[in-house]
Amino acid sequence: MFKKFLPFFFLILTILMLSGCGYKPTSIYAKKVLGQKIYTDVKVYLRDPENAVLIKDAINEAVISRFKGSLAPKRYADSEIYISLKSVSFTPLQYDKNGYVIYYRAVTTLNIVYKNKKESRSIDVSGNYDFPIEPNSVISDTKRFEAIRESSKKALDKFISQISIIGLRNRS
Repeated sequence: MFKKFLPFFFLILTILMLSGCGYKPTSIYAKKVLGQKIYTDVKVYLRDPENAVLIKDAINEAVISRFKGSLAPKRYADSEIYISLKSVSFTPLQYDKNGYVIYYRAVTTLNIVYKNKKESRSIDVSGNYDFPIEPNSVISDTKRFEAIRESSKKALDKFISQISIIGLRNRS
């Protein structure tokens, strides 16, 4: 009989512990800084304009899924986020027995400027993504775009963390 209630007991215990310690998701603190309606703009990197689309999609996804906010036109937005791609680099990580590169790391560095009614800040963040390639081959466009998209998502996760910390410090 006791075994039937054991999962229910642990669920209740977990809920009580999380609510008792004042746990709040990071999206709560980020929303305090950025608000509900967010305008996003990605500046095109002239050497590589295709990446602007990838980064724009990643930031829009982050606004909706991680910030729990909504995209809005600039005139109706509570805050504005401007992103520019500072750099993208690919570094070999691992070689096979013949000396061919079989694993790369993509590092994407973004400059993110956010503006709200109270303040404006510029933050540089970078993210990396490790990926394999076939021995004796070059990085295909598909792998390259995937690596830039994933490393940009990781950089945006760092931005979200920094915004959440700012929201935590500014809580009243």
